[in-house]
Amino acid sequence: MRRAHPATLAALVWLAAACTPKTDIASTPAPAQEPITDSAPYVCGLIPEQAFRLVSGVTEPLTEKTDGSRRDGDCWAPDTTPRPLEVRWMQEGEGMPREQLDFVLDDRRQVYRRHGGVTLPADLGDGLAAYLTSSPFADQPYRVVAKFQCDDKEQLITIYLARVAEGRDGIKDLVELMRVAQKRYGEVYRCAPGS
Repeated sequence: MRRAHPATLAALVWLAAACTPKTDIASTPAPAQEPITDSAPYVCGLIPEQAFRLVSGVTEPLTEKTDGSRRDGDCWAPDTTPRPLEVRWMQEGEGMPREQLDFVLDDRRQVYRRHGGVTLPADLGDGLAAYLTSSPFADQPYRVVAKFQCDDKEQLITIYLARVAEGRDGIKDLVELMRVAQKRYGEVYRCAPGS
């Protein structure tokens, strides 16, 4: 009968011990995603700061910059490159015909669809959310656009994010940020979204 070499026996004992499951270690489920909530203060007047920080993971101070007017404007925060958050709005009215809003939305719709864009729920109007990885969109790849009524005028809001925190569902978060932005838009500009 052949005798096992001591080094072989030691290796087998070590291997058996390494492969034996430990009963004192329990797996823990991944934590549920914290939902986006609408609470002050707001960034760019439309996005809850706490929700933006939750979604993006941004921790640095937020200094926002705004350019334009109530009818056609752009706001970003913080003032860095790439811009972690950018919000663009357009309102139907003098100098901004409804056809211009339709043109902008159609252009964004074509781009977002090429990148697997997701149609927004009907209560948010006409729009899409998408993750665009190719240039020139790589600096702010997370994007959502919506055209909606506020009283009797068409509005267009686009939200851009440079990044989404690990473990977050970027598309779902964009949809929820748009939901809050439209509600806030109605509060800020005294109109009723969806009407």
